[in-house]
Amino acid sequence: MPNPEITVAAVTETDGRFLVVEERINRRLVINQPAGHVEAGETLLEAIAREVREETAWLFTASELVGVYLWRHPDTGRTTKRFAFTGSVSDHRGGQQLDEGVVATHWLSHAELKGREPELRSPLVLRCVEDYLAGRRQPLAAVAALDLGSALAVAEVAL
Repeated sequence: MPNPEITVAAVTETDGRFLVVEERINRRLVINQPAGHVEAGETLLEAIAREVREETAWLFTASELVGVYLWRHPDTGRTTKRFAFTGSVSDHRGGQQLDEGVVATHWLSHAELKGREPELRSPLVLRCVEDYLAGRRQPLAAVAALDLGSALAVAEVAL
């Protein structure tokens, strides 16, 4: 099996609502956390801050790791290892153009996300929110300095 794609995702909540992006993937509109691939030379924390800013115009400050997830797309067989972080957002840049493919950002409740489950990019979207709501957290120290190469070596964490 080839190495999984390493991605990061942000689970950030304000007043019971979670920041999500509506994006066009293969001509289909889907809902996802602000998320994306870790680029060469970036740490996981640098990648999540960059991705959230690019996709939502918010500055994201990670505070804890929600979990590490391994998922295989049922149609393509592509495997993704996702590092999901929780934290806060600030410094919104309202006029900023969002990343290519991002149509809009939304603040949705857990119930709204469940109601839109067929539109979620993957099952990881809801799983990360539910793990967050269940209080699953780990200190950032475990992954703060990981870059793309070292993230590939981290074993899957069963949460």
